[in-house]
Amino acid sequence: MDTTFRDLHRPGQPFILANAWDIGSARMLAALGAEALATSSAAFAFTLGLPDGGAGRDASIAHGKALADATPLPVSGDFENGFGDSPEIVAETVRLAAEAGLAGCSIEDTAGAGRSYDFAAAVTRIEAAADAARKAIAATGRDFVLLARADGMLVGTYDNDEAIRRLRAFSAAGADALYAPLPPDMEALAAQCRAVDKPVNGLCAGLFTHYSRADFANAGVARISLGSSLARATHKVILDAGRAMFETGDFSRMGEIVPSSVVNGMLTRFMG
Repeated sequence: MDTTFRDLHRPGQPFILANAWDIGSARMLAALGAEALATSSAAFAFTLGLPDGGAGRDASIAHGKALADATPLPVSGDFENGFGDSPEIVAETVRLAAEAGLAGCSIEDTAGAGRSYDFAAAVTRIEAAADAARKAIAATGRDFVLLARADGMLVGTYDNDEAIRRLRAFSAAGADALYAPLPPDMEALAAQCRAVDKPVNGLCAGLFTHYSRADFANAGVARISLGSSLARATHKVILDAGRAMFETGDFSRMGEIVPSSVVNGMLTRFMG
């Protein structure tokens, strides 16, 4: 069984899990040296003209498969709360993700609209996801890495202490990797890493964009994901250039561009 994606998860030696939003960005990131890719629920929804969370399960899994088919790299799916409240729906999402050829996926403990599932329900959902992942590995013969997310700090429902309590419970429930995005600072992220026995994902967003890969390594992180940060960096270019051209007739912000020949070379590397 190919365990390449699982083997990348080395605490203190983090790889960059590059979140792509379409085949073009996936191939560019692969050409630039990414070792693994992930979808981003927000970035993908934006490509459809929808807000974060608007894409739905079928489209999100099909999108993940398209990225997995676009390069030789493993792809993990950002699958929100599993697209449903019940453990059965979460398990079905994991099964479908594995059957689509994804190398893993993440499941959040959020119930939408700034709400988190209570502790017991959150753990039960990860137990169901982990059981589905194990069954999928047995059925497909392909490895699958389940990452359990404690999103309370991201949505403002609990603190880092509660996140750590949940991460420990998710680990015991069978998750392969753990993630509590956007703690207050790097020391809080390091506390997560010290408190658990599974690889921890750190999100490079917000204040964490001011830290280096070495800083994440020193905290004990095993992988660094980008979320929608890179996609939103491209949106800032559109926003800044668009405002300049439509408000003042200034086109100068489009003066620094990547030559087509460079992009062509990156995209064609993985064709045919």
